[in-house]
Formats: sequence, structure tokens, C-alpha cells
Amino acid sequence: MPATTTYDQSVLDQAVLVPDMYGEVDFSIVPERLDHDADIDDERFASIRKPVGRVFDRPELLKRMRNYTMTGDRVADAYAALIPTHGLATLISQVEQACAEGVDAVEDAPQELRDLIASMEATPDWLDLDLVRKGAAEERVPMATATPFAIRGAFLATFLNKYAALPMTMTGALSNEAAVKRVFETASFFTATTMPGALDRHGKGFQAAAKVRLMHSMVRFHLLRSNRWDVATYGIPIPQVDQMPAGLIGVFMLSMKVLGSGRTTFTDDERATVEVSRYRCFLLGLPADLLGETPQGIVDLLTARHVSLREGYDDETCGTLVRGTMAVDLFDTSTIGGKVHAWLEDGFSRFVLIRQFMGGDTDRSDEMGIEFGLDKQIAAGLAAAVMGSSILGYRLGLRLPLVSSHVDAHLNKRLAKLLDSYGHADFVTDADEWA
Repeated sequence: MPATTTYDQSVLDQAVLVPDMYGEVDFSIVPERLDHDADIDDERFASIRKPVGRVFDRPELLKRMRNYTMTGDRVADAYAALIPTHGLATLISQVEQACAEGVDAVEDAPQELRDLIASMEATPDWLDLDLVRKGAAEERVPMATATPFAIRGAFLATFLNKYAALPMTMTGALSNEAAVKRVFETASFFTATTMPGALDRHGKGFQAAAKVRLMHSMVRFHLLRSNRWDVATYGIPIPQVDQMPAGLIGVFMLSMKVLGSGRTTFTDDERATVEVSRYRCFLLGLPADLLGETPQGIVDLLTARHVSLREGYDDETCGTLVRGTMAVDLFDTSTIGGKVHAWLEDGFSRFVLIRQFMGGDTDRSDEMGIEFGLDKQIAAGLAAAVMGSSILGYRLGLRLPLVSSHVDAHLNKRLAKLLDSYGHADFVTDADEWA
């Protein structure tokens, strides 16, 4: 099939705009990971036939997924392509300085850096920054209460499909201590973006987003220039469609809840939660047409991504990643409190993984080596109770005039303490992995 009929011109332009990364990519290829033969009657859609049917009734959604399966991050990719001449350490320090002081403060700032920062500064009209601030303030509560228990389970969901999980395997990013680092970096990024002022132009959340983009682009750069990556099978490493779940899984679940209640629109508070997620995704480089506005629009987009991604589980890839990440100790267990928290987190992470991302299939999780016996079930139940009471306490306290300022300050201190426990987030993969 000729390339001009396979993908939009914006996809093909990557080879011209970032030739050092995409110049050798054959954009006439339809990669194996793209399930272009998917049919509504496929067995894998048995439990979600109705939402899948909506996607098949809108072929433009599947075309969008096809294009973004072969799309990276043009501006960040162009900057990462400077690695051979500038060195990764220099690129990282330049990003940090440009975020903190402005790009003009960077001596001999390359145009590629200027383009990256400018793209993040150009907040689009479809974003409401007042809602973003409100949403970030509201999100502090789940970040302070649920994230410490759930982050590993949600992180593991990425590894249930071999096509999406492969970059982590090939970079060695989840071996031994690196597993802890990547889980905590994920928690750190999302938690940091809820702190007061973090998403402002010179805030820590803005800088973290820029470094995450550079990390992803560095992985693409090295994999596409290596002999180890097969575009015909896996498409582009870390394509835009694979960044949707991380940024939107929370609002996807919220949207499902809204639609399940019979509503078709968000409340004002829900809208704020959606808006902060959309803004984070914008800073991370996701295009507007992958970010829905309505509950139905968000569900349709994430469902279309699911439909387009060929089902594939390989134990050597997926199982190793999941088991390895579950096996490491995330928290200090030298104290009784630490041991209790680790036990609760282990049980609840398993619950999140199995219930939310494996359809409750414990037989499948057992085969993967992720057991959910009585001990783990008790831990998950107790963790849910702890989270529920903490969330209720914070929500109530923030709404009581006499104590709201005290609770607000306590919440910020709690988040700061969590960020400290997560450690320094580098958002950088070791380039030596490709040596």
C-alpha cells in the first residue's frame, strides 16, 4: 500500500523534519501491532461490545489511532536528535535552565530547544487555566491518599501488552532498582503537578513535563537508530497513542462512571479534574484530537486505542516486567509502620491491576505469577478503607471554613513529604543501555 494512502502527511513529514531519527523509517509499513483486521465480533470485545461498536461506527477514530501509532513527538524528537553533537547531559541541563529561567538564559540555546519550550508555552484556547488550577487543587486529595497505594498497580497496566511494553524491556528500565525508580518517577510527576503553582510556566510540574518528553524522545532516538527495533512489528517506539492511557486513565474511569449514572456531561468539579489532565497531556506533547472533552468523547478515544492495539501477551516480555516490578520493595520496611504500608500497598496494587486492567481475571493473574490470595485480599480491603477515610476527612476539612486553611496546609505538607519519599525524579534513561 503506498505510504501516501496509509498515513496523513503529518506522519510522513517526520522523516523530513527529524531525518536523524525518522529518515530510515519506512512509512509505507502498517505495523503488526496495529490491529487493522479488528472486527466488532472479535472475542476480545465480548464484554465491551457496545462501546466498541461506537468506534466502528466512527472510522475516523480508527484512522486517527493508525496515524498516531506511527507518530512520535516532533519538537522533542528534534531536540533529542542533538544527542550526538551536544551530549545528553547538556540537553538535560539546558532544559532545566530554560524551564527555570527562560530559554534566553541558556547560552547558545539551540533552535530545537527554543521550539520545544515555545510549544509548551503556547497554551491553546481550548484549555481553561482557571479550571486547571482548580482541578490541580482538587487532585491533591487522591494524590495524597490513593497514589501511594495504587501507583504500582496502575503502572503495571502498561505491561500487559507486548507491543506497548517492549521499549521498557529493551532499555532495561525495569530491572532491579530501576523498577523502583520508574514507579516513583511516575508517582512523582503526577503528584508534583498538583502542588500549588507547579503547572505555572516556571513551576516544577512544567519542568518535569519537559524532562519526561526528552526522556521519551531519547528512547525513540536510540531505538530507531539501533538494529534492535523492528518498525514492521512495533511501529514507532512510545507513539502518541501509548501516552494516552497514562495521562487519561483517571478521567476515562470518571467518564465511565458519569455515563453509567445516566449523565452525558461533567459537573463543574469533574470538569476541573478533566481539565488538569488535559493540560498535563498538552505539556507532554499530546495533540488536541487525542484529548476528549465530553465523557462520551473520552471513552470513545480510549476505546479506539484499545481496538487498534493488537492483543498480544508474551511472558518473556510482559510477565517478566510485571513480576519484576511486583517483587521489588518500594517502601522502607525497617519499621513496623513501613512494613504495614508495604503490605497494604502490595495487596491494593494487585487489586488495581487485576480488577481495573485484567477484568477481574484471577486465573490469568495467577498464570502471570501475580497471586491474589486471602492475605492480599485482606490487605487490599484494609488499604481501601484507609484511603476512603482519608479522602473523606480531607474533603470534609477543606469545606469547613474554620479548619479549611489548616487542612489545606497539611495537605500540601503531606504531598511534599510524599515527593521527598519518592526521591529525586531524573526522568532520564541511561543511554549506556544502547552501547
